[in-house]
Amino acid sequence: MKYYIIAGEASGDLHGSNLMKGILKADPKAEFRFWGGDRMAEVGGVENLVKHYKQTSFFGVTEVLKNLRTIFGQLKECKEDLVAYGPDVLICVDYPGFNFKVARFAHGKGIRTFYYISPKVWAWKERRVERIRKYVDKLFIIFPFEIDYFKQKGIEALYEGNPIMDSIAQTLAQVPSREEFCKQNGLSNEPIVALLAGSRVSEVKRNLAFMTALAERFPEHQFVVAGVSWLDRGLYDKFLAGSRVKFVTDQTYGLLRYAEGAVVCSGTATLETALIGTPEVVCYRMDEFSYRVARAFVKIGFISLVNIIMKREVVRELIQHDMTVENAAAELKAIMKGGEKHDRMMTDYAELQAVVGGEGASDRFAARMVAILKGEE
Repeated sequence: MKYYIIAGEASGDLHGSNLMKGILKADPKAEFRFWGGDRMAEVGGVENLVKHYKQTSFFGVTEVLKNLRTIFGQLKECKEDLVAYGPDVLICVDYPGFNFKVARFAHGKGIRTFYYISPKVWAWKERRVERIRKYVDKLFIIFPFEIDYFKQKGIEALYEGNPIMDSIAQTLAQVPSREEFCKQNGLSNEPIVALLAGSRVSEVKRNLAFMTALAERFPEHQFVVAGVSWLDRGLYDKFLAGSRVKFVTDQTYGLLRYAEGAVVCSGTATLETALIGTPEVVCYRMDEFSYRVARAFVKIGFISLVNIIMKREVVRELIQHDMTVENAAAELKAIMKGGEKHDRMMTDYAELQAVVGGEGASDRFAARMVAILKGEE
């Protein structure tokens, strides 16, 4: 069968690639065309990559407004390419602003549409639930609490676990020893604090200067930025120049494995950090206009997935005006080894891991999709 898959950012590329591997197990003759990144290209062939997420990822109201012409042009290109390819199914991977528009179009063209990794409609923009009901044939979710949420909305959501566990297991299995990891990356034997400033230009600009300043409060630790290769190194260097902060590229999981603590920009990374078992402080800042819009529409009390899943504060969230060096330094000291909050956080992490579940979700989701397409379910 032919599969058209759309992922618009790094996490979607990762989960999309693992889903594609699972589809090939269930449907060895599967053919792919996709919007995504390097990981998906490794599975489905770079010749089948229509657009890289480096060209499609825009975050926040301001950034979206500035790039409207580009976004509309990409939508037009995607719709034309989708029709020309004629897939058996369109699989949308998160990325709701773009994917809902394509899903609506596909529905109108009679193309079967699956949504993998539901948009966080339970947090804000609940009106999107109606779009799921109207334009999505099957919804595949990755958080257990979403089952009841969508059931209350009259939507049968299919849950097979969380694919993040697959990504973590695969990557950590290839991480070298701490000694070798430090040697390869020019790090010392000092305790590590990982800095995850985000995967978008706007996030790095708003978070990294703060994180660099925080490093000065911990002279006995080495602070290390988890950089990503799709962002220009010069973006990071602008904030790291003259500081003690070090840098590694595309080795986030390895860095977290050996870190005694982490300062994490809100997003999927907050959950990944907790599942790896690294004590973390969650920090997030956006432009003031986007922040005020978010405050007006966000319906839940937390921004980190860790706290949302556990329905209580497991990790401290320092948002916007609370995101100060003083607040972050105090919390980081409290959660690292010897701190008064460390043991409690480790106990909470163990509970979180039990709730999220184990490995194999990607393959289970893929097998379920193929079975549905074959009419076996």
